[in-house]
Amino acid sequence: MSGFVVTTFDWVPAMPRGFVRDIRACWALEEAGLPYRVEGTSFENRSVDHFSRQPFNQVPWLSDGETTIFESGAILLYLAERSELLMPHSHRNQVIEWLFAALNSVEMASLPWSLFKFSGKAEDAPANRTIEDFLTARLRQMEAVLAGREWLAGAFSIADIAMVDVLRLVDRFDGLAGFANCRQYVRRGTERPAFLKAHADQIAFFAEADKSRH
Repeated sequence: MSGFVVTTFDWVPAMPRGFVRDIRACWALEEAGLPYRVEGTSFENRSVDHFSRQPFNQVPWLSDGETTIFESGAILLYLAERSELLMPHSHRNQVIEWLFAALNSVEMASLPWSLFKFSGKAEDAPANRTIEDFLTARLRQMEAVLAGREWLAGAFSIADIAMVDVLRLVDRFDGLAGFANCRQYVRRGTERPAFLKAHADQIAFFAEADKSRH
């Protein structure tokens, strides 16, 4: 099969399944109808080759012939240049600014908060309270933004793929309670057939990997 290759870990524990960031690339590829396949790289024994493709030893990276792109935002932007379905020309600047907002303004607040939730550390720890306040401020701002629009840049785009994925991790821990516009926005995104396909495929990919570990 020709087309793009999305590389993710060959296996991950149960907790992050459905949230590993290769889903952003796969969701975009599904939306655009671009051919691709998913390959695995070792989760437990990360190689020099892995570092050469992703210098922070994370996933995913995208391969397109001889071209390799790492970081989910860069991958989304690369794919959007190949499909107007991912970045309508008339909204290009808005798409780019909201893509960066998702990754630089919202995810920088949501990810530390989510890590506290994953870790089970004390809710009243001073650091956690600071992170909680930071996230709440960002969610209030997003709640106002989403009050009058279906998608961030006038039509569905890579900006929504990034922002929905950022916010749905917050929603996993019920962090969108009290932010109805944010929660409805996440629901709109995650009800799209392309997301459902990418999500189901990720769950199935790691479930298949479980078989080789027994």
